[in-house]
Amino acid sequence: MSVEKVTAAPKRKSSGWAGQLMQLAGIVAAVFIAKGALAEPFYVPSGSMEPTLLIGDALLASKFPYGYGTSSLPIQINLPESGRVFAETPKQGDVVVFRWPGDRSQAWVKRVVGLPGDRIQMRQGQLFVNDRPAELKPDGVGAAEDDNGGSEPAYRYVETLPNGVSHLIFKMRDNGPLDNTQEVTVPPGHLFVLGDNRDNSADSRVPLRSGGVGLLPIDNLVGRADAVVGSWDLGMRSQPVYTWLSGFRLGRFFTAVH
Repeated sequence: MSVEKVTAAPKRKSSGWAGQLMQLAGIVAAVFIAKGALAEPFYVPSGSMEPTLLIGDALLASKFPYGYGTSSLPIQINLPESGRVFAETPKQGDVVVFRWPGDRSQAWVKRVVGLPGDRIQMRQGQLFVNDRPAELKPDGVGAAEDDNGGSEPAYRYVETLPNGVSHLIFKMRDNGPLDNTQEVTVPPGHLFVLGDNRDNSADSRVPLRSGGVGLLPIDNLVGRADAVVGSWDLGMRSQPVYTWLSGFRLGRFFTAVH
């Protein structure tokens, strides 16, 4: 009885360069969709949100809480605003990432303190929402960093908003230029935002024409800042390179933003 030897047919190679390009395109598309629909990393370049966020923090902003608009795209292209889908209004106290109305290529981060219809005013450095004061409780003294790696003492307070949300703020001086403002009613489709470093933040207290935010259009929202995923002390740039690793703030890695 003869036994025939069956030779397996050679496997076909994957479709060469075309197949590899398709795989690469699929990976890029998946990353683009995830970055555009789920979350996107951002870098904190200034001290306007100290002590909550430090210069050199890397943030992860979740995009789904507020819905999606042209500001949610991972790349900025000039498209007319056409509203948001699955739109939700932020809650008072949320820390939000948004496209600065003065230059939409820039992403800024501030805290929402006023929603549409709210009346907002600063009186002697204290926030009032609809004539209700935000409670301030002293919490010692901290150090407010500047962009060059220096610092200066700052009084730290626990601020509790009228809806019960508490967070830390810095006050570096009394009777600062933004400590007393006219009452403003937040119009529909807008938010009033503040930096937690109240004496070093160009926020809704500062008009857009003067380099601030003014009243922030909700359509400019990118997402909610939910976590610090990494942090590096930029002051280390003036130190020898071999010391730079010590600038990583490991205690801030993967921490929630409050």
